[in-house]
Amino acid sequence: MQICQSIGEIAQAEWNSLVCKCNGGVLHPALRHEYLLALEASGSATAETGWGPLHLTIHAEAGELLAAMPLYLKSHSYGEYVFDWAWAQPMNAVASAITPVLCAIPFTPVLAPKVLHATPEAGRALAQGLAQLTWQAAESTELLGTQISTLHALFLTQQDQQLLLGEATSLNNSSRHVVQFHWHNKNPSTGETFHDFDEFLESLNQKKRKNIRAERRKANMEGLEIRRIHGSQVNETEMEFFYQCYSRTYMEHFSSPYLNLEFFKQICETMGEQVLLVQASLHGQPVASSFFLYSEERLYGRYWGCIENLPCLHFELCYYQAIEFAIEQGIDWFEGGAQGEHKMARGLNPQTMVSAHYVHDNDFKLPIENFLRREKAHLDAYAVELSEHTAFRESGSGAL
Repeated sequence: MQICQSIGEIAQAEWNSLVCKCNGGVLHPALRHEYLLALEASGSATAETGWGPLHLTIHAEAGELLAAMPLYLKSHSYGEYVFDWAWAQPMNAVASAITPVLCAIPFTPVLAPKVLHATPEAGRALAQGLAQLTWQAAESTELLGTQISTLHALFLTQQDQQLLLGEATSLNNSSRHVVQFHWHNKNPSTGETFHDFDEFLESLNQKKRKNIRAERRKANMEGLEIRRIHGSQVNETEMEFFYQCYSRTYMEHFSSPYLNLEFFKQICETMGEQVLLVQASLHGQPVASSFFLYSEERLYGRYWGCIENLPCLHFELCYYQAIEFAIEQGIDWFEGGAQGEHKMARGLNPQTMVSAHYVHDNDFKLPIENFLRREKAHLDAYAVELSEHTAFRESGSGAL
């Protein structure tokens, strides 16, 4: 097993081939070599920003890449979306030099395979290699230059859960669950994909259907033009306007943007066929923009912003345009991301995302396991409550 301190040390074609093999033959946009390279090359995810790359690989004797994993040495808890501040604060009070290791895609809370492998044997070997790295780095600073305290693997597929939460790692990981909201391109009445947006509306209960139509009328005011622009066709002016909107959203929440303009430019250039920009203009002047990644099976809502607050435009650019696009393209799922029960009124339903967590220090392990157990009970109750508020005529379509 090797540790790579840049994704650039790994062959692009081989990495992407493993992504496809572990993702049903589909190249996941956020796990592409080009995406991870843009994060590093733009300076968005580097050791200086708290994301030190430690990607793991296993090669055959002939040099072929058999298994790989996106891995980072963290110096803070920003940008993870399964926040562990409650864990980090007491642990840092005891040992401020101790840092976590994170298996995830920086700033990108989407479902994606993390233990990439060509064969089941290679997958198990990589999971065990991760366990050995964790043990060694938790006991000594020699391997990574610092002593680590925890391992976190986020937004795991079922296959990854079997590898990282089962016996393969021998790490005795604990699992943590969070809720996201996803839309499924499947009519609960017929079991078939939707033919158009109107058919989707007809599958909703009357109140939700009426509200969505009213919101779309308000959003599409006189003089408003909405354009969908594929990444390879985005010009510099459109990209700079999007970044202005993106940055303003963070500033309105008293935060700083994680990603820089160079990152977005790079992925539009290198993987533009999996990037979608939606821009709204009023009387010829751009006023809002939203940003998506997509494959043939999933659409990922990522970012949004505006320079003028117009009625219901957020819903139009973030949800209704996305659902229309997914229906037109025959895309099965639209991942609307975390937070916001308001998404359920627009046809998205709750889905449970699972992460794996290993705590090396026994003094913290039991309290954290107890915390996760209580949290899981609250989450289960929350899921039941949410399932009673589905927008669809028939409950249970895509719910927990």
